[in-house]
Amino acid sequence: MMAWYDEAVFYHIYPLGLAGAPAESDYGEPVHRLRALEPWIDHIADTGFTALYIGPLFESVGHGYETTDYRKLDSRLGTNEDLKAFVAKCHEKGIRVVFDGVFNHTGRDFFAFQDLKANREASRYKDWFCNVNFWGNNEYGDGFSYDNWGGYNLLVKLNQRNPEVQNYICDVIRFWVGEFDIDGIRLDAADVLDFDFMHVLRQTADAVKPDLWLMGEVIHGEYSRWVNGGMLHCVTNYHLHKALYSGHNDHNYFEIAHTVKRLYDMGGGRPDGLRLYNFVDNHDVERIATKLQNKAHYMPVHILLYTLPGVPSVYYGSEFGIEGRKEWGSDASLRPALCLKDFADAAQTNACTRLVRALGRIRKENPVLSYGYYRELQLTNRSYAFVRENGGAAVIVSVNNDENPCVMELAVPDVRRADGTPVEAYIGALSGKRVPVEDGRIRAELDACGGEIWLPENGPEWEKSAFEPVVESSDFAPQAPAEPVREAGAEKDAAADAAAAGPAQAGTEPAAEEPAAAPAGTPPEEMTVPQLQAAVLERLAENGPVTDRMRREVRENVYRDSLLNWVKSFR
Repeated sequence: MMAWYDEAVFYHIYPLGLAGAPAESDYGEPVHRLRALEPWIDHIADTGFTALYIGPLFESVGHGYETTDYRKLDSRLGTNEDLKAFVAKCHEKGIRVVFDGVFNHTGRDFFAFQDLKANREASRYKDWFCNVNFWGNNEYGDGFSYDNWGGYNLLVKLNQRNPEVQNYICDVIRFWVGEFDIDGIRLDAADVLDFDFMHVLRQTADAVKPDLWLMGEVIHGEYSRWVNGGMLHCVTNYHLHKALYSGHNDHNYFEIAHTVKRLYDMGGGRPDGLRLYNFVDNHDVERIATKLQNKAHYMPVHILLYTLPGVPSVYYGSEFGIEGRKEWGSDASLRPALCLKDFADAAQTNACTRLVRALGRIRKENPVLSYGYYRELQLTNRSYAFVRENGGAAVIVSVNNDENPCVMELAVPDVRRADGTPVEAYIGALSGKRVPVEDGRIRAELDACGGEIWLPENGPEWEKSAFEPVVESSDFAPQAPAEPVREAGAEKDAAADAAAAGPAQAGTEPAAEEPAAAPAGTPPEEMTVPQLQAAVLERLAENGPVTDRMRREVRENVYRDSLLNWVKSFR
């Protein structure tokens, strides 16, 4: 049975940043900054989003992931009444709301940790945390040590196998549903959560609200380990995230198509087999407009985001095309305060906004993009086409990462109109172009750095429909002069593209240098990203043969905290 999240299009807000809250909390009187975000609810609905992932929200001393109180809205944002009103207004607009659940670790001001500091061995909460060692110490001078997250003692790791901890967190979930009527929870650092603990969370979620959605933050590994009937409904799709921007920067659609096929096969080749949360940027990674070497690729990247299997999500501000780069190891520039009034005319003047609005409408009007089977139609380094089809409905997607126009000859599925006659043409949902079906094929002309979503023409009423052009790739200012139109299906071009792609076209991995290992005795916390990758590969080898897929997943994981947690998980 399908649920609300199967057709959702998510908007993602980091509220402390968007609201311009101070970087540190003094736990003073509440400041009602969340109320100032209420105008964004209309913007979210008007731009075609049907769900909101917002967080972290609850009381903390800094960035929000060092939770002090799971039942109290951060005083820098306001009061619980503010949060209740905010969620209610989202629901009035038809927007589902998902909170950030930081259940792997707490802050040092969390009541149980404060009790541990005060009472040491006599604390009834000493078993709430992992590996508390009263013979140790730390930089805070606690006179004891403990396990943390990512090497940061600011983040104290909870003992998720302790029944009291499990009951406490489950009570938090019941409180959030009862108090705020939330629709789902995004589990922070799910790739290091205890699996039995996640089973307990799923049982609680199903009991308290049958359609309560659990989505986990997972970076590496076989996603099917987390997404199944007993644990999570969905996980973050970091594999596709990386492929979407590097596949365009490198003019290599083989990388994207290979990633999609691998993930699709992981789910058994079914639309409902493996639900993944697709994104091109978020509060932890640089903005897509910054990562793309050619800004014109914003268009094909987002067409793929909205049409490939999975649940699409856009991070606040990226619908306007804003940039954001990690600076001096800080994420602050990725989480800016924005004033919605500064973008008041974006729907008319901003090509990025117009595109995102159109893609939201297209996805809503074509459920096959949520439920349809995926089938590749054509693939070269610089052009890529596929179809989403199910139950007689079909949508064809074609994209071009080249700085010149191209033409793709695409075989179309046998789609019938309501009267049983074959569809005679397809309409470009973004351009309004009509292309006839001839001998079971359409001739898809794509602009430089462009793309199109082709919908079957469904009878005479389409001629009266207002399929006006929404946005053109030229609106995104391609960076290379135009050359003659390239025939994407021509044998010589396909051969050249295949040669450039190398072994990847045949499904094998190109040779890659193994990352250099750290000097013996180097603590994981002091290792570089390549050294952490080498350490992961070394530990994997100790447990059995290391496959090409395993090596690829390690190489593609360039997130230091994730690699650090991965290394520690072998201990």
